[in-house]
This record gives sequence, structure tokens and C-alpha cells, in this order.
Amino acid sequence: MEKIRIAVVGYGNIGKYAVEAIRAASDMELAGVVRRPSSKGNVPAELSNIKIVSDISELGKVEVAVLCSPSRAIPEVAVSILSKGISTVDSFDIHGDALLDLRKLLDNKAKEHNVAAIISAGWDPGSDSVIRTLMKAMAPKGLSYTNFGPGMSMGHSVVAKGKKGVRDALSMTIPTGTGIHRRMVYVELEEGADIETVSEEIKNDGYFSKDETHVIPVSSVDELKDMGHGVLLEHKGVSGSTPNQLFEFRMKINNPALTSQILVSCARAVLRQRPGAYTMPEIPPIDYLSGDKESLLKKLV
Repeated sequence: MEKIRIAVVGYGNIGKYAVEAIRAASDMELAGVVRRPSSKGNVPAELSNIKIVSDISELGKVEVAVLCSPSRAIPEVAVSILSKGISTVDSFDIHGDALLDLRKLLDNKAKEHNVAAIISAGWDPGSDSVIRTLMKAMAPKGLSYTNFGPGMSMGHSVVAKGKKGVRDALSMTIPTGTGIHRRMVYVELEEGADIETVSEEIKNDGYFSKDETHVIPVSSVDELKDMGHGVLLEHKGVSGSTPNQLFEFRMKINNPALTSQILVSCARAVLRQRPGAYTMPEIPPIDYLSGDKESLLKKLV
């Protein structure tokens, strides 16, 4: 069987684990890693035998690009790669209208170039979205709560780190129950930076403005970092006319490792879709798995 040729675009925490997941998949081949030109002289040891380029076109045949860029960079990067006739998967993590706007944008671009895209292929939004969909199918009426953490939010940390005067940042998500969260943001400041100004910038950002947020200066963010995270999904509702149906789904995870594995599983699924852009709940779950469908069904059904 010919292997799927995949490129990893971006090499931060998610990119590193994505490379590992691709190399562990028997039906995939890593075409190479796309990094910014400024990273050319700084090659991690684990990439020593992997082709590194600054433009995906330099990798030859690529069927799927796994986008490991920050969420706010995804629209531009995805459009550029789809325009080359390469399918994409990304872990865009901004819920609500921004996610639906991205789906619309990439749907048009993917159809124009006869390829497909899966957006928001992380664990939330992503695999948790699939679980929420199933819970809703089991009890159509009722209330659902998504409780994140406690753990490090990569997306929020990247946003906080990008604020002027911040050398490094760690955003911890603390669940307080019923889907309400507290953000504890630890910042390592640049020399001369004002904590009050930095705190205001972070709290007013859309990533943080809807949650109770505390910004705390520390001497070293690196000493606090832990990639652990988790989620508790709860749904209490009605099946038919029978009330008090209660479902729970809980997991404790290494955040970037799980995000990357879902991205890589979606890289397999994206080639099985018609041209267009999709979220994970729109795709048959069996499409994420490697192997013959009939053989898989014997084990799963």
C-alpha cells in the first residue's frame, strides 16, 4: 500500500509530537518539515535526518499538510497551502463565529482546488466536539458542561507570550464547575515592562476577556511548565420522554501529544472526504483509523 505523504508545517510543541505520530503510523510517510527561514540555523537534533524547508513546494509530492501554527495564523497558512492543491488539517482552537468563518473560507478554497480541509482538529474543539455530539444524540434535551483542566492551555499561553513586554508566559486553565473557568497567567517580563500594562493587554484579548483572569509575574516561566491537561464533559438530559440521563466523559492527557495525534488521524481522514472543509463531528469516526473498513467494523461494532 502506498503511504500517505505528509508535511508538518511549524515546529513548536505540536509540530514535534506530530512528527513522532506520523513516524509511528504504518500508512504514513513524513515528507518533511516546513519552518520559518529564521529557524534555518537552529535545527533540533531529532530533525537531523528529516528534510527541512521554508516552502512546502520544496518537498515534492505532498498529499496533506499538518498545520502546527498558532490559531490566528491558520487562515493565511491554510489558504496558501490549499491553493497549491494540498489538503490541510489544523488545530484552530477559537470557538464560535471565528471557527465557522474559517470553515466557510477554507470550504470555498478547498473546492476551488479540488482538495479537502479538516479544521479545529484538536481535542477541544475536535474530539470533544464529537463526544458532545454523541451525548446530544443520546439525550437530545438537556444541559451540557465542558470543564477544562486543570492544566496548561497552549493557545492561551501563545497569545499571552505574544504581548509586548512578555518574554515567556504560561496560561493555566482552572475549572470552577458548570463550564466556568479561571485563567491563571504567569508571565516572565522583559526588562522595563510594566505588569499593569501587560495585565490589561492580556485581559482585554478575546482569548481571556470572557473568563476570570489573573496575571502573575514570575522570575522563570520554564520552572512552572507542565504539558498535562484534562477535561470533564457532563451532559444531563432526556432520552425520548425519560429524564435524568447522565453521561460523563473524562480524560487526563499530555496536551500537545494528544492534539498532534488527532491531527495525524485527521490527515488520514481528510483524503477520504469530498472537496471542501469539515469539522470533526461531520466525519465518520471510522475514517480516522488505519486499515480495512470491514476488518475494523468486526472489532468495533
